[in-house]
Amino acid sequence: MIIIHILNKIGKQGRTAGKCLILLPLLYCSEASGQSHAEVALENSAVQLVWRHAKTGYNLQSVALKGREGKDYLTMATHQRTVLFSKEKPLDTAVTIYDKQGKTIQFPDSQYRYVTPVWSQSLSAVSLNIAGEAWSYQPTSVSSISKSALTFQYGSEKFEMSEEWSLDSNYAHDIRVRMTLVAKESGYYSLSTPSLATADQKQFQWAVIPGLFQGAQLNPDFVRAYAYGHGIPDRPVVVRERTASTLTSLLTTQAGITLATVAEPGTARDPWPENVKTHADWRLGLSLMNRNSELTPTLYHPVLGSTGSYLKEGEQVTFSFRYTIQKAGWYDVLGHVIKDVYQFDDFLKMKKAKRSLTDRLYAMYDYVIADSTSKWRTERYEGEVIGAQDYLGGVYGSEKDAMKNSDYGAMWMLARLTGDTKLKEQRLPAALNFKLKQQHSEQGFFYGSAAGQYYLHRSKRFAEEWGPYSEPIGTTYYMLMDIGNILLFEPDRTALKQELRKAADWLLSKMHPDGHWEVAYDNQSNTPMFEDLADLRPTFYGLLVAHQLLKDEKYKEGAIKGAKWFVENAAKKGWFLGVCGDTRFAPDFATIQSVQALIDMYKLTNDEQYQNAALQVAKYYTTAIYTHPMPSRTTKQVNGVTREDWEISQVGLSFEHGGIMGSANHHGPILLSSHAGLFVRLYAQTNDSLFLNMARAAAWGRDAFVDASTGVASYYWDAMNKGAGPFPHHAWWQLGWITDYLIAEATLRSNGQITFPSGFITPKVGPHRSYGFEKGSIFGRSVDLKKKKGLVVLGNANVDYILATDSDNKELYIILLNNSVTPQSFRLSVAENQSREIFGLIGKQAHVLNSRGAEEVRMDSAEDWEITLPETGLKIVRITYH
Repeated sequence: MIIIHILNKIGKQGRTAGKCLILLPLLYCSEASGQSHAEVALENSAVQLVWRHAKTGYNLQSVALKGREGKDYLTMATHQRTVLFSKEKPLDTAVTIYDKQGKTIQFPDSQYRYVTPVWSQSLSAVSLNIAGEAWSYQPTSVSSISKSALTFQYGSEKFEMSEEWSLDSNYAHDIRVRMTLVAKESGYYSLSTPSLATADQKQFQWAVIPGLFQGAQLNPDFVRAYAYGHGIPDRPVVVRERTASTLTSLLTTQAGITLATVAEPGTARDPWPENVKTHADWRLGLSLMNRNSELTPTLYHPVLGSTGSYLKEGEQVTFSFRYTIQKAGWYDVLGHVIKDVYQFDDFLKMKKAKRSLTDRLYAMYDYVIADSTSKWRTERYEGEVIGAQDYLGGVYGSEKDAMKNSDYGAMWMLARLTGDTKLKEQRLPAALNFKLKQQHSEQGFFYGSAAGQYYLHRSKRFAEEWGPYSEPIGTTYYMLMDIGNILLFEPDRTALKQELRKAADWLLSKMHPDGHWEVAYDNQSNTPMFEDLADLRPTFYGLLVAHQLLKDEKYKEGAIKGAKWFVENAAKKGWFLGVCGDTRFAPDFATIQSVQALIDMYKLTNDEQYQNAALQVAKYYTTAIYTHPMPSRTTKQVNGVTREDWEISQVGLSFEHGGIMGSANHHGPILLSSHAGLFVRLYAQTNDSLFLNMARAAAWGRDAFVDASTGVASYYWDAMNKGAGPFPHHAWWQLGWITDYLIAEATLRSNGQITFPSGFITPKVGPHRSYGFEKGSIFGRSVDLKKKKGLVVLGNANVDYILATDSDNKELYIILLNNSVTPQSFRLSVAENQSREIFGLIGKQAHVLNSRGAEEVRMDSAEDWEITLPETGLKIVRITYH
């Protein structure tokens, strides 16, 4: 029940002491224009807001959160209402900024050409919240009062303001507000959300703008806070919605009360409203401070100088938003915003695949096998033939001659699962030589480390992405993790184990006594680089790989020391560093990769601190996934093709890197969703549906981004369906993450009765892993994972399948997954010629098993069978050959 009270004057002492207010009877005034009351309030079972009328107007006097033990009062903001105004359009040029010592801040270095433009944009007067005039005001009257809402009004020679406040009838902790400003002077206007409450800048639990900033403290190091999200900037900066994953600003006080200010759906930009990209439009500003630097979640709309902010005299603008106040952590409140306000889970109801993930896997199998489409190249280097794919992106010192292998685990997995002779006899040997030559073999500072992730065939040398330096995490990636995955499939390669040991010894030797590594070393002087940054990445994982394969305790001890440092300095603080040199290591998918690394540390040590840290970091990573704008069925034109809005939605997709200077500023999110399988596994562990639905939102029905001929999805959202483009090696990552996701779903839906041993994480796009190097299990039966193109035919793109055979090759298992939220029916057939090739037999009998392994029906050897799957369901067709 929602109650609006007109209150007598009541002393502050009684209220702050938590005593009950003495309330007058309800007063309903449908035509109470200009009336003034001593106090007015909004109240329901969860919250109470009280405004007091003073000489200058109404000011919010108290905000209370109700609970079983009474009321918790928040600390009121001093500067509660502000409108920004500028007669002229604010300049968008960068403002010179200074550090605390008054020195000019120079950032970034000139070689970071991808970062410089967006960094410059972020230093505009509007972004720094110093543009225009800040007009404070207080409403002078309550114009109407009813059972469900009240309206404040204010007027001056500058503007008129109407504020409609109400308590949400569905969510008791939510307060909805609609502000309407009428201009009395032509110019640029920006409405700021009223400041309800503040937190002590030195004592608060957490603050976050999803996708940009997070932390438990203000950071006076402006670059670290603003560019890398290491803590909260100590200035009232205003950020754009293009990398805000969820349109809210959240603050958790020291008392554990979270206040979130949330833009109503439809406020911010639509990244593709009709037929062109408008991702960079700026319609909503987000901040963790008000203009007066009080720590309070604040939104701005329209943004001063941007679309909709210019008003002629007599014109008006409206801003709708809500507050939610709960005695809960930031993650729970964020979940409410994502699920209830932005209705994230409803997205899955719209999804309808035109091409199954399994079909894409087999199409990409063809793509990576063909020399022409995959851009496979071999070169002779130091007497050996090395092989990799052409890479046409930017690499330091390259002449468009870079080569790269992306996912060694996926390469060896595909070869094992398909038995493909071209892979086994041509590709893998050349890729293995590439890996062996990628390691420094000469004695010296870098002996045993990775020489660089790319090979430049014109200059015949290995190089790092964005400079003549070497990173310890590069050795973790391109020596230890890659070699580790190869050894899972080929454990008898003694020479490869020796290379693994050299790499592990180098990594161990470069660890500092407290467990951290340098970000990088200069290749000429061997001195540390990027000393303004800490290596907040899962570099320790390389030592875990070495221990698992070599069983040397020194590597385990090193992994523990490195992981403990990471937990204290990254996981607990929410501070991370990325692995993309071209963006100067802006936080990226290495963050979610660290979750799987920590889970593996927990399995190694049984130390719960790693499991707890993994879950915390996974929660952070939900802020790297878009949840807006709400998808719809509105038709749009995309490169001449009619699409429904949901088909090209950013919702559910993750950043390569977000924040102030990440690639998402230019390109939007990426289609490479390495986190999907891990999120399914996290749901199995926590029962937190946000993980599961985010995984499915990322994976299902993304056909608008898939090249029809190759099955390869574009990397960046704004490329739509242009395929691999300059990144042909990305197909291997897509093979890897999709396989990881499908197996995770099969394990989940069978309640852990379908399992396949997983390999090590692959460099460098996230936590997905390889499979097939050991036997798996289906309801207690030992099986081998398989891939056989054309063996199974089913005419339903919403259904995916995984193949396995028993050890004697007498049984074929087809694990069917309904990747939709509606039941699916289809006819399934098995190609006889393919069966004969695998089993050497034709006669068969089929058994359909449910997700618990119980037989539902036994079928004869007909050419095809009718199968029905429940929503998000699983069944297994077991075919026995005799």
